Amino acid sequence: SCGIKESNKPDLGILVCDVPASSAGCFTKNKFRAAPVEISLKHLASGQSIGLVVNSGNANACTGEKGLEDAENMAKLLASKLNTDKENILVASTGIIGKCLDMQKIETGISLAFDELASDRDAGLAFSEAILTTDTKIKTAYTEFELSGNKIKIAGTAKGSGMISPNMATMLAFITTDAKIPANQLHELLNQAVDVSFNRISVDGQMSTNDSVYILASGLACKDNLTSEQLTIFAEHLTQICEKLAIAIVEDGEGATKIFHVTVSGANSKSDAHRIARAIADSLLVKTAIHGEDPNWGRIISAAGATGIDFDPNNVICKIGDEIVFRNGVPTDFNIETLKNIMQRKELHISLSLNIGSAEDTVHACDLSKEYVEINAFYHT
Repeated sequence: SCGIKESNKPDLGILVCDVPASSAGCFTKNKFRAAPVEISLKHLASGQSIGLVVNSGNANACTGEKGLEDAENMAKLLASKLNTDKENILVASTGIIGKCLDMQKIETGISLAFDELASDRDAGLAFSEAILTTDTKIKTAYTEFELSGNKIKIAGTAKGSGMISPNMATMLAFITTDAKIPANQLHELLNQAVDVSFNRISVDGQMSTNDSVYILASGLACKDNLTSEQLTIFAEHLTQICEKLAIAIVEDGEGATKIFHVTVSGANSKSDAHRIARAIADSLLVKTAIHGEDPNWGRIISAAGATGIDFDPNNVICKIGDEIVFRNGVPTDFNIETLKNIMQRKELHISLSLNIGSAEDTVHACDLSKEYVEINAFYHT
């Protein structure tokens, strides 16, 4: 805790590998990319990193040349501690937009954090806490598995609660593994995992300036690079880690009381299925209906129909939970008591079948509550 947050809660963390590690990242597609995103993109060009530094409470976004210099200096400060080049250090920031960092506090924070570096569980949890903003809890995931007699580990932590939409969100995720994977393959695997996890969640349909997902692979668990067959297995586990963290972000959505999953099937293409599922998940009317436990199927099909995607409404089947609420262009004679019970669940499923193809996709979202409005009405920039 170095005082970036007025609350004096933990606000700076560093992550260091014992050896130079293969590295990759995925970032926001927002045109107003924050300074740490720009600097990390540049530093990832070599495909090798030995550490990263992240602060919370200040996004260092929309801060011009000064912001870029500050992000570069964050890397320099940690690099000097590790006797390495600044290009081997990645940076990340999250918090309010448009305010320059207090670099004296950042320098103090890096020194304090460096002195507390450790490889135990408590140190990992401390890092997870230091990256939080409006989150109510830390988010972690871990797995281990064997490949040709070698035990491979993947660990991850993330932050995110609001400003969550496709192409990632106001979220940061940090993943480490001891697998041996070249940077170009690592980048491909990360892209694939992010696409079906962090890019499939929505809290409020807003895209941030700072979204970043990093992965470092030390290679310390095995002598040789993973084979193509082993990479396939690794990819499955990496995706599971990303999915677990992504769902945790939705569950911790600002003011969220419920989580819901929207699956669109029978579409002509996966992109069509995704666009419709996203439209339903992002709909404020659907989100508020979920919060109010109102089985308003009209809001669901209306959101789908507004996408402009071609389908026959008379072929569509809409379900809330296991209850079919709309079919053949009209509402069904559904059991209202059963539907009420479904709507009272903390987690529920909405499905829409277009019945014109074989493609499907799922988007994960949360409800929209009064607390969300209160949080964001007073979260100033």
